Amino acid sequence: MRCILLWLCLLLLLGVVVRGLWADNKRTFAVDWENDCFLKDGKPFRFIAGSFHYFRAHPDTWQRKLRTIRAAGLNAVTTYVEWSLHNPKDGVYIWQGIANLERFIELAKEEDLLVILRPGPYICAERDFGGFPYWLLTKYPNIQLRVANVDYMSEIRTWYRRLMPKVSPYLYANGGPIIMVQVENEYGSYACDKNYRLWLHEETLTYVEDKAVLFTNDGVNGLSCGHIDGVLSTLDFGATRNIKELWKELRRIQPKGPLVNAEFYPGWLTHWGEDMARTPISPIKDTFEAMLSSNASVNFYMFYGGTNFGFTAGANNGGPGRYQADITSYDYDAPMTEAGDPTPKYFALRDIIARYLPLPDIPVPVPLPKKHYGTVQLLRCCSLFSKAGRHHLSKGVVMADKPLTFEALNQYSGLVLYETFLPLLKRDPSVLHVPGLRDRAYIYVDDNFIGILARETPIYDLPITKSAGRKLQILVENQGRINYGYMMDFKGLTNNVTLDKKVLRNWNMTKFPLESYDDIANLIKIDGPKWNDISESNNNGMLNKGPALYYGNLNINGEIGPEDTYLDVSGWSKGLAFINGENIGRYWPLVGPQITLYIPKEVLRIGTNKIVLIEYQRASQTNEVTFTDVPKLDG
Repeated sequence: MRCILLWLCLLLLLGVVVRGLWADNKRTFAVDWENDCFLKDGKPFRFIAGSFHYFRAHPDTWQRKLRTIRAAGLNAVTTYVEWSLHNPKDGVYIWQGIANLERFIELAKEEDLLVILRPGPYICAERDFGGFPYWLLTKYPNIQLRVANVDYMSEIRTWYRRLMPKVSPYLYANGGPIIMVQVENEYGSYACDKNYRLWLHEETLTYVEDKAVLFTNDGVNGLSCGHIDGVLSTLDFGATRNIKELWKELRRIQPKGPLVNAEFYPGWLTHWGEDMARTPISPIKDTFEAMLSSNASVNFYMFYGGTNFGFTAGANNGGPGRYQADITSYDYDAPMTEAGDPTPKYFALRDIIARYLPLPDIPVPVPLPKKHYGTVQLLRCCSLFSKAGRHHLSKGVVMADKPLTFEALNQYSGLVLYETFLPLLKRDPSVLHVPGLRDRAYIYVDDNFIGILARETPIYDLPITKSAGRKLQILVENQGRINYGYMMDFKGLTNNVTLDKKVLRNWNMTKFPLESYDDIANLIKIDGPKWNDISESNNNGMLNKGPALYYGNLNINGEIGPEDTYLDVSGWSKGLAFINGENIGRYWPLVGPQITLYIPKEVLRIGTNKIVLIEYQRASQTNEVTFTDVPKLDG
């Protein structure tokens, strides 16, 4: 009996010791409301973070860019999660390649960076439809976004059931680097639906529990409607001389807790047709130092911007008739360039950070070399409207009495060709009226180009002469769905088309999503070059018979691997560029400011590199492109 009692005492003592050790080693990240700070493992903590969206960089470059962020002295990285990237079609989920969120989080941890996760589900981020998948509008044409709408909330719940179990192991208390998780995103600037806010909070809390800190983020005018009781409220603002007034507004909503600027802007976004956004460093430094001296935590938006590859760039609505599409580059005038290199702004901020946080014992990565590969002559293949073009690139023809939107046709982006026959014109000219155009239309009659209508101008009317012909063709380009504010941004023809106020009916709609490079490659292989087909363009290079494909090869020789480069499309008009099958993004040098497209070396290879342009309007006089070592973003 004495032996049994002794063993029981020893086991009890061992249990006390184990519980004590477990308590000492338990990872916690929490808000100390009374002392206005964060507690990391029980000790006061302040973060200086930088935004870097994994979906805006080639995945093989993530680690280097994360290391550059850490070398600046930052101790955390912030990223959105883009719903549309991971769930591009209803019921389809992608978690590999550029969508490998788990790998990105693991790499951040390897580089000694904590993670601030912003799962949305709405992210804005100057991305198509604010990160929402387009098929929500296909499945629910009358859906109400970001409010307590049954269909919307049902889809969020389904999405979170896929997303949250993947990130849960990486929450800080579970041994991972995620210290904070956002609930919604700048909600106070959109609506004031308390039921939706509380529901999304509970939905997020179900997965996060107390394993990380939940937070909201709003501009100063959105604090009242964005705030959720019991959830940390944070602000966003750029350089300012009124920082005390801003903190005062935050304290009005949240009297205690750490001060946080969750989006501090060292640069800004740019639309096509604007000057490239450039932000001077001096006011940024002054505001940054003022925040740090008040013991605030700060996240730079963006610290590394990256690229809107493919069709992912969004758009803004600047008011009535002010649709503004975002450029392909997301350089953002950030401390790191689009290629990931440190800038003078980077080093200026690093010097300030060094006075508040210990710099890591790692060198700042030097800029990667950029290569001038020279000029490549392109061959012209064929028009989208040709028999071969329609056969290989179209994804079906739909007939309807009235024109249907991209979403009704279940198409994400690219182009849709709307065709019908004109009635006998009674006037010369008659007026074609396309009031529901979203976003840009190339107008043809009997396969001959006659003009352009555009939402951003806005111009929705075009005269048509009686001699033009009978078959009307309206090729509509989706330039990016609105990502901020009212976002029910259906694409294509969203209203009736009229000719002299008479509604046109009986439409054929040919879908050109331009998503499959294999289709493009097969078309080029089969249809071959058409060098001197003057019927397809005039002597100014204007494409009379519809968008055309141009292709060529960049040959990279030697044993040393490819280097980063920039595709210069000077002399071309508007279209898409593909390199080795990857959609590098939209180009539009006619309006700028962006003239070159960034090509990461990871897209290139030793030997033959295949180039394809799908030019919408007018070809270059020389049919040439140049691979240069210097970006042109201020053209």
